[in-house]
This record gives sequence, structure tokens and C-alpha cells, in this order.
Amino acid sequence: MDLAVSPGELSDYAGELIHSRQNVSPRRLVDPGPTPAQLQDMLAAAAAAPDHGQLMPWRFVIVPRNRREQLAEVFGLALLDRDPLASPEQIAKAQEKAHRAPLLMLVVARLGPCEPSISVNERMVSVGCAVQNILLTAHSQSFGSGLTSGQALQSPRLRALFGLTQGEEAVCFINVGTVTRHRMPRLRPEPSSFVSSL
Repeated sequence: MDLAVSPGELSDYAGELIHSRQNVSPRRLVDPGPTPAQLQDMLAAAAAAPDHGQLMPWRFVIVPRNRREQLAEVFGLALLDRDPLASPEQIAKAQEKAHRAPLLMLVVARLGPCEPSISVNERMVSVGCAVQNILLTAHSQSFGSGLTSGQALQSPRLRALFGLTQGEEAVCFINVGTVTRHRMPRLRPEPSSFVSSL
């Protein structure tokens, strides 16, 4: 976007971008996904998130297509760890989640001891801002995106696969791709429902 636009035009564009973005299920995200240049734009936007102390309390791990089978295996084994009686159908459903969306990346929050000492809550806000910047940039590129989580994120198997160290937590996966079917926009809460005065 041309940085010479007027403040009003910039505000209108930002508002349209924010209010038109929707969470899209990975089941509805297909190729083409982002190009390498588009992905770099998303990650550069993440770097613009508020970051008190310049700690960069996030990192992102991209799961390329040729590693999806390993993630699928971890998803299946993590389910069996939680439920040894899981059916083959349930295991297959858990594994299938690794193969959705052209772009799949894990959001990792870095919450261990740090210097300067910034609270975990403040660092999680920063992580959330970085994620939102990625989602908005993907939307500006005409891609759909969605966040997914689940009990497998707490699995030691997943931690080992992604090389998570002490103080790091798997937060969610970001899924990005081309939307196959758009939904009706969901109703947003009115500000009066979540704002009060001291």
C-alpha cells in the first residue's frame, strides 16, 4: 500500500482489513498457498508486533509438505497416549489434521526466565499481536487463515518433534491457504458489551 495515502484512507483500509477477516477452517483451505515472498511479508509483519524489552517472545516453525507425515504420526500417537482405546477411525482423523492447509506453522511462545524481566502475561500479549499481524497480512494477500489447537499441543512427542526447550510452549497452529467456500460474516460483539469505565 502506498504510504503517501491520507490518514483517512489508511484508517478505512485498516478497518476494512480487520473487520472483514474471518477464521477459516483448515478443511476449507487449499492450494495455492502463499509464495515464499508472501510468507516473508507475513513474518515481517509478525516482527512489527509490540515487544516490550525487545525479547521476541515468539517463534514460528513451518511444517513443509515433506514433513507432514511425521506430524501426522505424532498426532496419532499423542491421541493413543491419551486414549489407548482410540479407534482406527479416530486415529486417522487425528492424523488427517496434519495434511490440511497449504501453509502450516506452529506458534511457539517463549515464556522462560528473561532479561529484562517481562511478565508472562505481557509476553503472551506480544505473541498474540504477532499472530494477528500474520493473519491480517494473509488476509490482505487474499488468503484465508485460521488457528487450530488441541490436546496434542501438550504432548511430549510434539514437543520433541518441534524441538521445544524449557520455557517454550506450543500455542497453536496457523493455517493459511486459498478459501474454497466463504461463510457469512459472524456477528461481532458491540464494544459496550466489553468496555466499562473506572
